[in-house]
Amino acid sequence: MSTPATGAATLTPRRSSRFVAWVRAWRAGLVPYDEVADAIAGDEEHLVADAPGTWTDVPLSAALPTLAKLSPDDIRLVLPAPGDPRGLPGPGDFAGAALVTGEAVVAGGLGLIPQVRMHTSGSGDCFETVLWRVYPLPANAPAASLSLPGAAEAEAELAAALAETTAALTRLDVAQWRPELAGALAALRRPDGATDLPPGFDPRARRLFARAAVLDRVLALAGHAAPGGAINNYEAQQRDAALRPLTAACRQALVAACNAPLRP
Repeated sequence: MSTPATGAATLTPRRSSRFVAWVRAWRAGLVPYDEVADAIAGDEEHLVADAPGTWTDVPLSAALPTLAKLSPDDIRLVLPAPGDPRGLPGPGDFAGAALVTGEAVVAGGLGLIPQVRMHTSGSGDCFETVLWRVYPLPANAPAASLSLPGAAEAEAELAAALAETTAALTRLDVAQWRPELAGALAALRRPDGATDLPPGFDPRARRLFARAAVLDRVLALAGHAAPGGAINNYEAQQRDAALRPLTAACRQALVAACNAPLRP
């Protein structure tokens, strides 16, 4: 039976992860420019604000040429969190906004952060647009953090954290407030073919991305009490403590997968 948690596998991963993966593949010559914007946006409308040489918001496809001179290694994913700013190029407006959003792209001397905007049509229908806001980075901004794990290390850390968290949630009797999470977490032990990354990523990066992208959505669900669920503040604190190591491992897995070396 499909549940909100198990169905999370079909939802779009973090927008910055798709941006980085597809733009890196384009700059490596592995996918054509004409496919990149559509692959990133999917069914959404994506605009870019403050891109160099522009005076208004422009479609994503019109802003991508700004990155045409970068190599794949100049483009990387960062998923910072309070207390864990790894990957950010030092303090500043970009770093502050990235910490609030929880995701960002570093592309040469530019930083990009997606912002979701809600709109209501004249007929009352609600829809979203995604605005990528561009930030100039300091000229002396440090290069990619050397403390970030590679794909092999991140995969091992994610597997260990998944086992530890599953055991902790079992002890907390997770079924009382999120019965569908047990099945969703178990399903993550059997990730499928990992087809969400473009050409150029090796099987380990694909496998890691597939597992971490699904888990990222499950964790977003797990971080909220079920409607009508009986969970008090103490139980919520226990839940958050149990999920924290897995959440950190998941973030680093996505970073390692999307920033992995590309192969022809």
